[in-house]
Amino acid sequence: MEEFVECELVFEDMVSGKNARRPGLKRALRRLRPGDVLVVWKLDRLGRSVRDLITLVSELQARGVNFRSLTDSIDTSTPAGRFFFHVMSALAEMERELIVERTRAGLAAAREQGRVGGRHRVMTTEVVERCRRMLGTGATRQQVADVRGGGEDDL
Repeated sequence: MEEFVECELVFEDMVSGKNARRPGLKRALRRLRPGDVLVVWKLDRLGRSVRDLITLVSELQARGVNFRSLTDSIDTSTPAGRFFFHVMSALAEMERELIVERTRAGLAAAREQGRVGGRHRVMTTEVVERCRRMLGTGATRQQVADVRGGGEDDL
């Protein structure tokens, strides 16, 4: 814990890094100024995924704020620390691109087998026209939905 001696302010969250609601982290991020260093005990305490970590550290760097993880020996104020994050960024980008490729390949294979994606049409052309006429004559969205037999969000 000696490393915390340098820290001016300490912010804590009593929830896991998986939780998006992190009041301590949010307060810390608001207080950071160019030249500051965000120090965390362990990298996995900061973000929910590699992508979240990369996004956060990139935003910090854009603001002139460095990042340091004590137990992981990462410090973006050093060339080695910046290199580490560039490598992580490249790997995360490659992962995203592979996911997109696999998704496209899966959709293409499904189309070749005659499956069509998207939502099933709930309303026929006649029902759509009837709804338009009702709305055109002053009916509310809820009234049209009631007659049609669905929710207002389905219009």
